[in-house]
Amino acid sequence: MSGEIYDRAGRPKPTEIRLKKAEKALVVSFDDGHSFQFPAELLRVESPSAEVQGHGASQKQLVAGRRHVGIMGLEPVGNYAVRISFDDLHDTGLFSWAYLYELGLNQENIWETYLDNLAKKGLSRDP
Repeated sequence: MSGEIYDRAGRPKPTEIRLKKAEKALVVSFDDGHSFQFPAELLRVESPSAEVQGHGASQKQLVAGRRHVGIMGLEPVGNYAVRISFDDLHDTGLFSWAYLYELGLNQENIWETYLDNLAKKGLSRDP
């Protein structure tokens, strides 16, 4: 099943992308019926940029102090991704549809791991 989700055609595809600036959230609905609401903070700290992810799993950076981050804008990138501009001026991550879908499916676990990692390092979500 997971092979079908992430095939070269990039399925599933988004049917709607809605920025909720006041709520600091992005809602992405997919053609398979899944819809995910992403807090801007989660998208920022899980940005697929090299600045956050590094160049391998062991190089991933823990980004703290982003509790109040918002999204300034969205820019489509071809038919496969969106670039998100955050109000802390980070804008180098390309969020592919497959990445957003996976992030949506695993959002709760990813968020809990993020909070645990902050606590282990004595860091805060607050600036």
